[in-house]
Amino acid sequence: MGLKMLFSISFFQWVLFVQSMEPFVYDVNLAGAIGDGESDDTEAFKNAWNVVCSSHISSGIFRVPYGQKFLLQPLTFNGECRPKNITFQIDGILIAPSDPSSWKCKETNCNNWINFQHFDGLIIQGTGSLHGQGQKWWQMGCMHNKVLCSSQKAASFAILDSKNVHISGLTSMDSRKWHISIERSSSVHASKLNIKAPKDSPNTDGIRIQHSTNVTIASSIIKTGDDCIGIGDGSKYININRIFCGPGHGISIGSLGENGRRETVEYVTVRRANFYATENGLKIKTWQGGHGYARYIRFEHISFSKVIRPIIIDQYTCPLHQHCKNYSTAVEISNILYNDLRGTTNGEIAVELSCSKSVPCKNIRMKDIQLDYGINGKMYDGHPKSHCLNVVQSWDEGYVYPNVPCLTKKLSY
Repeated sequence: MGLKMLFSISFFQWVLFVQSMEPFVYDVNLAGAIGDGESDDTEAFKNAWNVVCSSHISSGIFRVPYGQKFLLQPLTFNGECRPKNITFQIDGILIAPSDPSSWKCKETNCNNWINFQHFDGLIIQGTGSLHGQGQKWWQMGCMHNKVLCSSQKAASFAILDSKNVHISGLTSMDSRKWHISIERSSSVHASKLNIKAPKDSPNTDGIRIQHSTNVTIASSIIKTGDDCIGIGDGSKYININRIFCGPGHGISIGSLGENGRRETVEYVTVRRANFYATENGLKIKTWQGGHGYARYIRFEHISFSKVIRPIIIDQYTCPLHQHCKNYSTAVEISNILYNDLRGTTNGEIAVELSCSKSVPCKNIRMKDIQLDYGINGKMYDGHPKSHCLNVVQSWDEGYVYPNVPCLTKKLSY
């Protein structure tokens, strides 16, 4: 009898153990979501999250089912939960309110549409999409849209104060401003994303990274009205690989040093990116009078087609409609590599290095660059030019076209 009871207890413990290993799955429909694209499902999403977050199982899955549309007001998911690992399986469509006046949020909570914050171990994946419905926001001026204009941060989708985050498979459309924001986070990997907005949509950056480390963006398509990827202050160890960008304003570092601030970016690598019909390609931008640095940056194996300005370093940013005065300080730009960059430009200046007189750019290296003048795949006899100002201790290797006169030719022996 004792052995039977012992066996029963052991078997019961084994069943509990197996159950604890399986993730807890909770569908938003179970919390009352309607999913017709017209009913407000915000409270149902909050209730579903409370269930997942309070579960005693070690892994939880928050499921948004395929084939339904969910209208959501601004929403924050806080990752301080019992399960150690959380997955958001988004296969349905999330829709933001189309009319700015219908947003229901406090002024302090209007920066972003959907926030994920304070997570350690988060997966966001699926075949679904986020529709920011930014068209009416884009049309409104600051006099009528103080919430949008007063904030430099207004993303559809934000990762905040988190680590060990994986994002894959999702589509983001027509964000009111930035599509995806990664801030104060580490070990974030995003891949197979599809981000799109009209080329004339203002400030619709694809992905914006700030105050974050060890971030990887890979194998994604980004078509926007602003930067495909923007890398801001406090970013380091950023890896960007296999990105298609265009239309848009390219991949930008900065702008850094506005209002005399000290801002820094370092250890950035961009590889195997393709730019099509973008205003810029690879850009580093700083404000006059700033402090800090942008350094240890590599751009390698890049292709351009119909890009107006493929390579830019600009240390002369100043407020719009104001006279730019000279400053004795500047954000220092150094140790920048451009390697194996090829393609066509339809602009006059293919390479622009406009550096500060007081703090010149240094250790700029260009190797194997071929930028020809061409439109719609056809090569023309026009010769693209370069502009070079205040660049020191820098050189080129191999074949570099157009010629950049401030670079010293490095000879091979």
